[in-house]
Amino acid sequence: MSKTSNQLYESLMSGDYASEGDLIQLITDDEINEDGTEEVFSDLIPILSVRNTVLFPGVVIPITVGRQRSIRLVKKAQKGDKMIGVCAQIHPNNDDPSWDDIYHVGTVAKIIKMIVLPDGNTTIIIQGKKRFRITETVSEDPYFEAKVNYLEENFPEGNKKIQALEESLKDAAAKILQLNPEIPREAQVALDNIDSTPFLTHFLSSNINAPVESKQRLLEINDGIDRATLLLELMMKDIQMLELKSEIHKKVHTDIDQQQRDYFLRQQMKVLQTELGEEGPEKEVEELRARGRKKKWPMEVARHFEKELDKLLRINPSAAEFPITINYVETLVDLPWNEVTKDNFDLKRAMAILDRDHYGLDKVKDRIIEYLAVLKLKNDLKGPILCLYGPPGVGKTSLGKSIAAALGRKYVRMSLGGVHDEAEIRGHRKTYVGAMPGKIIQNMKKVKVSNPVYVLDEIDKLSSDFRGDPSSAFLEVLDPEQNSTFTDNFLEVEYDLSKVLFIATANSLDNIQPALRDRMEIIEVTGYTMEEKVGIAKKHLIPKQRKEHGLKGKDLTFERAALVKIIEDYTRESGVRNLERLVGKVIRNVAKSIAMEEEYTKKIGVQQIRKILGGEVFDKEIYQDNSVAGVVTGLAWTSVGGEILFIETSLSRGKGKLTLSGQLGEVMKESAMTALSYLKSKADKLGIDYRVFESYDLHIHVPAGAVPKDGPSAGITILTAIASLYTQRKVKSKLAMTGEITLRGKVMPVGGIKEKILAARRAGLKEVILCSKNKRDIEEIDEQYLKGIVFHFVDTVDEVLEIALMKEVVEDPIRFHIETQVKAVEN
Repeated sequence: MSKTSNQLYESLMSGDYASEGDLIQLITDDEINEDGTEEVFSDLIPILSVRNTVLFPGVVIPITVGRQRSIRLVKKAQKGDKMIGVCAQIHPNNDDPSWDDIYHVGTVAKIIKMIVLPDGNTTIIIQGKKRFRITETVSEDPYFEAKVNYLEENFPEGNKKIQALEESLKDAAAKILQLNPEIPREAQVALDNIDSTPFLTHFLSSNINAPVESKQRLLEINDGIDRATLLLELMMKDIQMLELKSEIHKKVHTDIDQQQRDYFLRQQMKVLQTELGEEGPEKEVEELRARGRKKKWPMEVARHFEKELDKLLRINPSAAEFPITINYVETLVDLPWNEVTKDNFDLKRAMAILDRDHYGLDKVKDRIIEYLAVLKLKNDLKGPILCLYGPPGVGKTSLGKSIAAALGRKYVRMSLGGVHDEAEIRGHRKTYVGAMPGKIIQNMKKVKVSNPVYVLDEIDKLSSDFRGDPSSAFLEVLDPEQNSTFTDNFLEVEYDLSKVLFIATANSLDNIQPALRDRMEIIEVTGYTMEEKVGIAKKHLIPKQRKEHGLKGKDLTFERAALVKIIEDYTRESGVRNLERLVGKVIRNVAKSIAMEEEYTKKIGVQQIRKILGGEVFDKEIYQDNSVAGVVTGLAWTSVGGEILFIETSLSRGKGKLTLSGQLGEVMKESAMTALSYLKSKADKLGIDYRVFESYDLHIHVPAGAVPKDGPSAGITILTAIASLYTQRKVKSKLAMTGEITLRGKVMPVGGIKEKILAARRAGLKEVILCSKNKRDIEEIDEQYLKGIVFHFVDTVDEVLEIALMKEVVEDPIRFHIETQVKAVEN
């Protein structure tokens, strides 16, 4: 774009052109002969296929031809009227294109000059004249020839949209000239001399930075408005790319050293902030210093804080260390150091709050009242570490809120389920990217007092991996002798946690490491009886669910029998979580009837419960069946409370093989082998012929085989089942037992007695056999849980069998086979 059209034409005709850039120019008089007459174009023209180039009318470009077919075409045209058709190739890498490999819309061009190069190639300089479309292919040899239909330009005159598009195209072209330093400045003069809108679009289309496909689309569009619009879009994309390149160029190439530039800008910023009265780093530091003076923190912490502020003033505000240090000192000043809430020592009020929020749990309530009483008398007591241990749904977590309300303290809860990174407890060191304090300090910062009730929920769900052991990090947190000097990795100074009342919750103590368990006072929160569940439902669950579902007390009530049916026939749990879900389901059914203006029963009875909840889920009859020998009911402890457990046994002809099934753990397998060994040693005393053990295979099975079972509590249950099977004596009806045995026939005590007794009551059992040493556990249980159950305390296996086995013998094929086998052996 360095020469005007007349200058370029003269230089081309004389062969005096400076560079290839000078060749890609415009000639405005594209359809006028030298004598002033309008050029006439033939309908049959030779077609030259070109690579990576789209020729537009009025544009002059050089083309180098090297294919024999193209050379023949050019030489033939040069001798004739010098007119050729130029079409772009669809695939530029194709050296021998066919008609299907070229676009069928092209531009007829006039050969202005032909130059034969020394290497045999020929360069021609051509000028585009008029667009055409191929209508019929005539020949491919010796070169392409085709009949064409010439396309007229469709630019409506006087159209305001055309005028606007023309101005926009010129502005976009000027912007490109401004952003691209490689284009000569004289190109702007050439643009200003163009007064033909069609030629403006052809000229810009030829010179924009766009792929061949896009330029071909521009060539094929007849409508002037559509062509100009598409061209403007392509030019705007080119402008965006040039602006991005320019921005990158400015960022990469800097005239001044970066540090000097930053220093200069910082000095300017300080001056401007001083003039405007706005805050700078110094003012922010002074505000932090003023806040620090109001804190009631230890002297060593105050000195450390001042030291960090002085260090902050020496750090470059743009340095990466500056925001880290700011975050650190803000954390220090935001923490509550000696800000405490005043405890409420009204013990009667505290007991009323505990009774209001929780039904039962007398042992836990007494422990809290004891703590308040000592605190009231001494007015200085380090926070005890309580651990509420029991099955899910019994109210352990919500008890923490009630304790906070009773004390008048703030409440904060930290869920430990799935925590496996020690840094979540102790925090990260400041040197790490994204460092922050641990969750203990974060929650203290959030609660803004240093003596809250802090609930550590699900402490038995802590896990460990390569990032450390969080449970070990709690050894310091939960030790009243050490937590006054708790050190978080992020804080780097000691923080006093001794005023915090920590309350941990756990479903199982087995998963808590012994050292951590030793630091906590274990308070057992056992399951509820049926009477307690009815009381909880009436006092808490039903009002809560009514409120959540938008109902009032007058809209529905529950009969006691309906609640009993839900508890006995639709739930089997120690807590009340599932009971609350089922109560909510019943209330939702009523809410639907009210919303749909349907008739419904306001007083929910047993019939409505069965209609809404469907058939009973649990059947109590299975716990009362003693018609088959070799089946005994045991008692087991699980993480969700007590459960009854059946031990089933059977005999089959064989060679004395023992089979165990039901996914038993190692302890239960050992109990089974111990029971069988003991029974073999006492066979004569029980009236069992010892030779039977060699003639029959014994199979011991515990139902629900998909559930893992283990623990030292099924020894006497397995022994009783085997003895009943071999003697074919029935087991006493509605009897359960729990205890471990030794080879000498001693009965050993087991744990989880209260949960097991509650399970026996739920199952409708009337008698329970326990080790005599478990009598102390029974004495600690409230008498209301023991009503209707007779306890047998034993020391030996003989006492167990005396109580459990009835004199009645079952007549069945197994006994017949045993007697037959014995007689056969005797004969």
